[in-house]
Amino acid sequence: MILEGRTLASQICTHLKDRAAAVQKQLGRAISLAAIGSTEDYGAHVYLKKEVAAAEKIGIKTQIFEINNQTQTHDFLTLVEKLSADTQVDAILIPRPLPDHLAATDYASRLAPQKDIDGMSADNMGRLFLCKTWAEIEALPGFVPCTALAVIRLLCHYQFQLEGAAVTVIGRSSTVGRPLAHLLTCQNATVTLCHTKTDLPRAVKDADLVCCAAGQPELLKTSWLKPGATIIDISTNWYHERLCGDANEAELAQKNFSYSPVPGGVGPVTLAVLLENLVLSGERKCKETL
Repeated sequence: MILEGRTLASQICTHLKDRAAAVQKQLGRAISLAAIGSTEDYGAHVYLKKEVAAAEKIGIKTQIFEINNQTQTHDFLTLVEKLSADTQVDAILIPRPLPDHLAATDYASRLAPQKDIDGMSADNMGRLFLCKTWAEIEALPGFVPCTALAVIRLLCHYQFQLEGAAVTVIGRSSTVGRPLAHLLTCQNATVTLCHTKTDLPRAVKDADLVCCAAGQPELLKTSWLKPGATIIDISTNWYHERLCGDANEAELAQKNFSYSPVPGGVGPVTLAVLLENLVLSGERKCKETL
């Protein structure tokens, strides 16, 4: 089975434009998104513009603040604090990677959690890791990292049985790997989280589900996998003049593994979840004004 994500993404987005219009009517203005994007990473900046364009299509007012290697730490932190305090800004997005000197700051602790639609603030991340059950995840007042949540939504869409499943997550970033491993645990899966020092063949050989987020083309070998395993490929790599994930799709298909394609798998669902969070940030603002 090919676990494509465009169908689910379309379902998630079905009523977002109407919901955004309802928020605009109540607030007397459109939902406002402020994005702080680094121009140093070409791929990430191009994707940010895609996200902003998608937001504008459903009626969101957007603004991008560009940063780079020359951006002063003080200016970056001041911008995060200013946008967090601005009552006319409903949502903030700060795509990673950031320039090293800015990534090393405590900007996540200065980001207003109610505006942090990608769940990266210290408050949102801390609340997430205090959760033990999925019911607690759903009751969170903030937001969960979009890519990690998109993986869960995709698996549930295809009715993958997570409870009791043996799952291996490759990649321990705070953006995807670690939050995804925690979400899977809250779905009662048993999770192995891998990194650069892990013996990968050993870590994946008994896994029912393998989630790849390492950013290394052709890292995952089909010879490591047990028959019937499902692979969720999260990475987007530019390799041999084409986009691909961490696994070889042709080999997965040839050996009858179920997998999510790159592009067209997790990516569309991630964007849909981000747009959903955007609208939700506006709806929560409406409740605050009642």
